[in-house]
Amino acid sequence: MGKADFLSPKAIANRIKSKGLQKLRWYCQMCQKQCRDENGFKCHCMAESHQRQLLLASEDPNKFMDYFSDEFKNDFIELLSRRFGTKRVHNNIIYNEYISHREHVHMNSTQWETLTDFTKWLGREGFCKVDETPKGWYVQYIDRDPETIRRQEEQARKKKQDLDDEERSAKFIEEQVRRGRDGKLIEENPVFTELKRESEEEKVAFNMGASSSVAGPSKSSSALGTSALKAAAAASSTKRKDTSSDTRSEKKKKSALEEIMEMEEKKRKKQSVRTDYWLQPNIVVKVVTKRLGEKYHKKKAVIMEVRDKYGAVVKMIDSGDKLKLDQNHVETVIPAPGKRVLILNGPHRDTEALLEGIDEKNFSATLALESGQQKGKRVDVAYEDFSKLA
Repeated sequence: MGKADFLSPKAIANRIKSKGLQKLRWYCQMCQKQCRDENGFKCHCMAESHQRQLLLASEDPNKFMDYFSDEFKNDFIELLSRRFGTKRVHNNIIYNEYISHREHVHMNSTQWETLTDFTKWLGREGFCKVDETPKGWYVQYIDRDPETIRRQEEQARKKKQDLDDEERSAKFIEEQVRRGRDGKLIEENPVFTELKRESEEEKVAFNMGASSSVAGPSKSSSALGTSALKAAAAASSTKRKDTSSDTRSEKKKKSALEEIMEMEEKKRKKQSVRTDYWLQPNIVVKVVTKRLGEKYHKKKAVIMEVRDKYGAVVKMIDSGDKLKLDQNHVETVIPAPGKRVLILNGPHRDTEALLEGIDEKNFSATLALESGQQKGKRVDVAYEDFSKLA
C-alpha cells in the first residue's frame, strides 16, 4: 500500500498524532527518529539507514557519546541561563521544560545515567552551584560572561565609592563641628564679691553695666558710674576688635564648598592612576580557576608574557607547563615580610618595593619603595595591588 498524500486525511491524522512527546522507548537517538508504537520502532530498526548508523557508531562509540553529552549539557545550561538566570531552581523543573522539546537529546544517550549524576557533575565542573535538600537537588547558574563580570565589578566599585563618600562627608561634618567648638568664645565665669558696709548710714549702689557690684558712699556713686561706663566702653571696643579679627580669620579660612572641591579633585587624581588591568611579566600569581582541573587549581605560576592587557602566558612552577590564562583566572601572591614585590596598580604602579609588614585587619601591607623619585618612602598598598617578584 502506498504512502498517503500530504493533504489526505490519513496524512493529516498521522501528523496530528506525531505532535508532542512520544514514548522514549520508541525513540532512536542515532537516527533522531520518534516512532509511535512498537511495530514502527521494529520496522525502523530493520531499516537499512538505521543499520548504517549503527555501523558508524560501532567504529567509535565514545565519539558519539561525547557528542550527545556536549549537546545535552549545552542545551540544558542554555535553557537554565535564559529561562531562570542566576535564580536557584529545582533541577527537575528545568529538566521537564527541556524534554518538552520534541527533538531534544535524550539522557540515555549521554554519559550520565540519571539527572542527579548530571547535577553533581555540573557542581564539580563549576558551571552551577548545587545543593541537596529534602525536596531534591537545586541548581543555580553561575554567570561567567565577561560583560556581566565587568558590570558586577563596576557596581561593587560604585557601592564602595558611595560608602567612601558617606564616610568622607561624616568626617567633614565632624571637622566643621570641632572647628566651631574651638572657635567659639568662652565666656568667663562671673566673680561674686561680698557686700560690705562700714557704717549703717552708707548706701549700696549697683552698677548694672559693669561686670561686678560696687559698694561705696553715695558721694562717690557718680564717679563709680563714670568709671563703670568707661570700663563698659572699653570692653565693647575690645569685643568689636576681637569679632573683627575673627571675621578676618574666617575669611582667610577656606569655605566648605572649596574644601569639598579639593577633596573631590584629590579623589579624581587618585582614581585616574588606577586601571582595571594589572598583569605584569616576571611576577608570581596563583591559579584560582577550577576549569583546568585539580592539577593546576591553587598552584603558583610565573607570568612569562602579557597579551592584550587582560591575558597572560604563565609557566607553572611545579610542573613547568605553560598555560594561557585570563586575568580573572589568577590572583596576586603575598610573600613573607622582607621579600621584594612589584606594585601593579595605583599611584606607584610598576615600582619595585620591599614588603615590611602585613595589616590583616585592613587587607593591606606596608611597602618600602626601592625605585623612583620617592625611593625609601613607606606606603600602604592593598593586597590586590602588588605581587611577589619571580
